[in-house]
Amino acid sequence: MKIGFIGLGNMGGPMAANLASAGHDVTGFDMAAVDIEGVTMAKSAAIAASDAEVVITMLPNGAILRAVAEEIIPAMQIGSTLVDCSTVDVDSARAVAAQAFEAGIHCVDAPVSGGIGGASAGTLTFMAGGSGDAFACANPLFDIMGQKAVHCGEAGAGQSAKICNNMILGVTMIATCEAFALADKLGLDRQKMFDVVSTSSGYSWTMNAYCPAPGVGPQSPADNNYQPGFASELMLKDLRLSQQAAISADADTPMGQMAAKLYEQFVEGEDGLGTDFSAMLPRFEKRSRD
Repeated sequence: MKIGFIGLGNMGGPMAANLASAGHDVTGFDMAAVDIEGVTMAKSAAIAASDAEVVITMLPNGAILRAVAEEIIPAMQIGSTLVDCSTVDVDSARAVAAQAFEAGIHCVDAPVSGGIGGASAGTLTFMAGGSGDAFACANPLFDIMGQKAVHCGEAGAGQSAKICNNMILGVTMIATCEAFALADKLGLDRQKMFDVVSTSSGYSWTMNAYCPAPGVGPQSPADNNYQPGFASELMLKDLRLSQQAAISADADTPMGQMAAKLYEQFVEGEDGLGTDFSAMLPRFEKRSRD
């Protein structure tokens, strides 16, 4: 299959490389000078998209997605498929899907979960929104880049699923870090805390699979001085998207709103920038009750 891939950063680069190693003809474009094994680089996004059966984008935000869509959709072939794997606001995803539909192009919003490690290993999870036909076009490529793809519904449903999932993730990580900090001050051993909670009603992914306490549970970024698997600033981005969507949908999300405020304070007012989102634990360790 002839594939155009636009946005070859930490996530997009490995995803494109996996497609190329599987035998697909991949032409890429990025604003930075990058060299991806097996990928032919084009001089512009429009050139990368012009002869492709499927165009995949992995971009930083909705504004950039809209700008890139303005450039590439007129260059794409009628009947081809645009697959956006960025994490962006729902309104941008739906706007680009409508623009593609008017041009006779299939469109899938398909944000991912799994981080840089999942992109390299080809074990991402895709949350996809779009028509059944559009999903069917993209699904064989999801099988190469990931281990699971869920068709969540029509345009925007993939982004909706992603931000709802990550709102839960952000809220749960804060609660897990708070609980460990409280356990410390109560004199409870962290391993004992883990042994109880991980097999009790406090069970969660942030406790059992991504424990924020160093030396407790499976290996996690906490064991590597909180070098990011999923950076705090990316969690802040997703929490802000969740609140943007909540405002648009008139949904009451007080815990999501508070999580966004806490990560904003951590990233922009403290020392959270560039750390893993589980570094909330040492933050709470250093704080006392106001």
